[in-house]
Order: sequence, then C-alpha cells, then structure tokens
Amino acid sequence: MDWLQVWVLSLVQGLTEFLPISSAAHLILVPVLTAWEDQGLAFDVAIHVGTLVAIAAYFRHEVVLVTRAWVRQMSGNGATPESMLAWAVIFGTIPAALAGLMFAGVVENSLRSPLVIATTTIGFALLLWFADWRGRGDRDEFSIRWRDILIVGGAQALALIPGTSRSGVTMTAALLLGFSRRAAARYSFLLAIPIIALAGAYQTLQLLRAPPETVDWLQLGAGAAIAGIAAWLSVHWFLKLIERIGMLPFVVYRLILGAILLWIFL
Repeated sequence: MDWLQVWVLSLVQGLTEFLPISSAAHLILVPVLTAWEDQGLAFDVAIHVGTLVAIAAYFRHEVVLVTRAWVRQMSGNGATPESMLAWAVIFGTIPAALAGLMFAGVVENSLRSPLVIATTTIGFALLLWFADWRGRGDRDEFSIRWRDILIVGGAQALALIPGTSRSGVTMTAALLLGFSRRAAARYSFLLAIPIIALAGAYQTLQLLRAPPETVDWLQLGAGAAIAGIAAWLSVHWFLKLIERIGMLPFVVYRLILGAILLWIFL
C-alpha cells in the first residue's frame, strides 16, 4: 500500500464515518473505482481506532456525565434524564451487535456489491429526506424513552447493509420520533462509541486468527491519526451546521452517488 492510498482511505473513513452518507460504502467503492489492492485488515482496524478515539474525545464531557448518572442510579439514587441516556446508548447498541454476530457472513458474501450500495444509497437518501421534511421536532436527547431506544436501536441494525449509513439511519429514525436535528445527531454519535468499539474488537479477533500480515506500523499510525483528525472535524462542523443546512445536502449527495454507481455498474 502506497502513501496516497493511506491518505485517501484514512480521509474517506474519517470524513464519512459520522456523516449520513455511509463510510462502509465509500471504503468498499474506493478500491473498486481505483483498482487498488485491498488495504488489509490491520489498516481497517487502525482507522477504526482513529475514529473511535475522535468521537470519544469529542463527547468526553457527555460520556462522563451519563456514566456518572448511570453509576448513581445503579447505586440506588434514582433515575435521571442523564442516566436514561446512558441506558439508551447501552440498549440501543444491542440490536446492531446481535445483527452483526448473526448476519456478518451474509453481508460479507452477498451484499458488498456496487449495485446493492447504489440501491441502499438512493433508498435511504429518500427516507432521510422524508424524515427531515416531516420531523421538525424539538425533543432533545435527554427526553429519550424506551420506545425511542427500541426504534432507533432497531434502525441501527440495518446499517449492517453497505450503503445504508449507521449515522444516517439512526438520525432518520430519531427525526421521525420528533427529535431535533441536533439531538438526533448527538444521540447517533453517542451510539457510535460502543458499536465502533465492538466492530474494532471483532476485526481485531479476525486479525489475530488470520495469517500474519506484513505490517507497516508507520502507515498504521498515520492512518489512525488522519482518520481521527478528519472524524473530529467532521463531527464538529456537522453539529455546527445541521440546524441551518438540514439533511438536504447529504440527500442530494447520496442520490447523485447512487445514480453514478447505477450508470457505471448496470
């Protein structure tokens, strides 16, 4: 793997991981469109670690807040909106984790094609547009209820399908439930922390079981750093702009990307 590939893949991972446009789709498509060799599992692990560190660092205050509230509730001090948000992150992760364990093989073998990505990119773009147009809610993430957790957590499980976008489908569900754009994004980003950690752990187990790779540690470190910085900036500016720009720019991007893929591969 050359350094151009390191930079491109790391930036793609970092910039798209938390935007509603599917990082998995882009990471599958870049090698298809460039004819690059597969970057290897070790590099995939490295860039996921970079994005995990970025999102955990960005939301460090919220993580500490809800963790303390959860610990206090478990100690018998009663439930609070902050402890409920902690439960929302925990239970909202379970459907996606179970779906990953049960269907990862099916996805790997049958659903990682450009035509599947094109279809889901277009279909979930239209659903995101509808949710953003119809939603216009004012609920914040601390108003979350068990029904919301089940729906958003179930939606997150759909992100196993390439092109769906984990952040996109969870924001779509939250918008339909009456959350504000910013609250939908913040809950989606908090949900990303455990699911990326679990995905990274799964990839690490695969890496340990696979034949040893020739590892360039400098490239792995650079990839993690580039992906992390790009992810941090992506989240920061998305949260600053989302109330003003809405989801339409991302919907349009997805529609154009899906149309290009259909034109190329049909």
